[in-house]
Amino acid sequence: MKTIEQMSLREKIGQMFVTGFPSAEISSELKEVIEQYKVGNIILFSHNIVNKHQLGGLVTELQQWFTAHTGLPGFITIDQEGGRVTRMPKDATNVAGAMAIASSGRPENAYAAGRITARELKALGINFNLAPVMDVNNNALNPVINVRSYGDSAETVAQYGIQMMKGLLDGGVMSSLKHFPGHGDTNVDSHIGLPVINKTVEELEQLELLPFKAAIGQGAQAIMSAHILFPQIDKSGVPGTMSYTIITELLKEKLGFNGLIVSDCLEMDAIKRNYGTAQGALGAIKAGIDLVFISHTPAAVKEAVHLIEEAVAAGDLDEAVIDTAVAKILAYKARYAVIEEPDYAVVGCGVHRRANELMRTETICRITGEIEPVRTGDKQVLFMGSHSYRTDLASSSVNQELSFPQYMGEYFDAAYEMISIDPSEEQMNTALQKAEGYKHVVIGLFNARENKGQLALVQKLLTADCKVTAITLGRPYDLSLIEGEFCGLAAFEYSPEAFKSLIPILNGEVAPAASITIQL
Repeated sequence: MKTIEQMSLREKIGQMFVTGFPSAEISSELKEVIEQYKVGNIILFSHNIVNKHQLGGLVTELQQWFTAHTGLPGFITIDQEGGRVTRMPKDATNVAGAMAIASSGRPENAYAAGRITARELKALGINFNLAPVMDVNNNALNPVINVRSYGDSAETVAQYGIQMMKGLLDGGVMSSLKHFPGHGDTNVDSHIGLPVINKTVEELEQLELLPFKAAIGQGAQAIMSAHILFPQIDKSGVPGTMSYTIITELLKEKLGFNGLIVSDCLEMDAIKRNYGTAQGALGAIKAGIDLVFISHTPAAVKEAVHLIEEAVAAGDLDEAVIDTAVAKILAYKARYAVIEEPDYAVVGCGVHRRANELMRTETICRITGEIEPVRTGDKQVLFMGSHSYRTDLASSSVNQELSFPQYMGEYFDAAYEMISIDPSEEQMNTALQKAEGYKHVVIGLFNARENKGQLALVQKLLTADCKVTAITLGRPYDLSLIEGEFCGLAAFEYSPEAFKSLIPILNGEVAPAASITIQL
């Protein structure tokens, strides 16, 4: 493995960048930034992935490019949190998300989820998972964290998040906690805006920092920054990612973290619109970030590399800062970026799938009311719902072929009806007419707080002469907006795995064991 002493300035800068590309094959633009700009790391998204065999081959090819043109293996990073944020293909084992896992009441499930995820990632050559989320979801209106968090208490987040982290690390995959110093108390998605949290360090220490401090004490290897303004802590007008006060003084010095510090993507609008992606990269490195993410646009990487080179030449950035960061990167690569042949048999294996199904069944929550069992072939039952729809860019791409009502209707040999994500008055009346004559309507809700037509339809169904089972396939808090007597279940995600987990609950074979408290 190449040493720092053998590297040019550009080669060192290239090691500090992670970038991406838009297809299932390596793009010409990516090849250029690896060859000419010595970028040494990649992030994978759903659009890069078809199936496990394609993914294993892609990762192998990426590592060949990295070793040939940088002399070092690359970090192959991914956001494989589970649940709402899942990038791995259908033929892999995709575990439940954070809030769902925590609702099971069993921290060992978080460890198992991490270990299964790590084994499958490593089997395909992916060595760095940008998980778990350690944000405390203390704002029910949070549009981007919500079910990605283990809960609304620091104790729950620390307990489950640390177990997930340990499962990943024990499985041989680097783990990054996110989003420091806390993204839970926001009502703005930093993908599309710049959130502000008006808390002092002392206030953060009472809640948001607790999970991070606990995880640091338990061997955290990497922590990701948040693009959030903290004007009570840093009055310079830059977000956490670009703040020396937050990254160096708070995280490194006060909390004593000496692991790898990575940025969230600098192409998110919180940075891109307000500061510029290249300036964001320079600001992040000055703040103390070791590894910066420009996750989509190679041209933006080129601009950032040039800007950093110019800053070093002008004396605006000490090359020693770069050397310190690269030394850390190389040390972690020596430990985690070990190139091996793909082991496809591990990915989606029977043992993992059975363990995952059991865990997922344990995550389904009964929030309110009594469950009305659904029997196969029951012609008195109608399933309703929309296609999944996302309001935040952290989610994986929407699968338009996936339909909750169709999935359930076909499984139970029952009637089903598609509705709009935000039905109009006319569409609601049509749905009500369809529901006439059925004794039981099971409706799947997704982002109903933002799409209030779903909630209005449920209220109208409750006035009809039928039982209603409302299932949240996202935030469970949406059930608090429904008035009246109904059965409310929380499944936390819109996915075939969640649908399958609901079946033994709906047909009465299994009583929900999970628990989560929301104000109804």
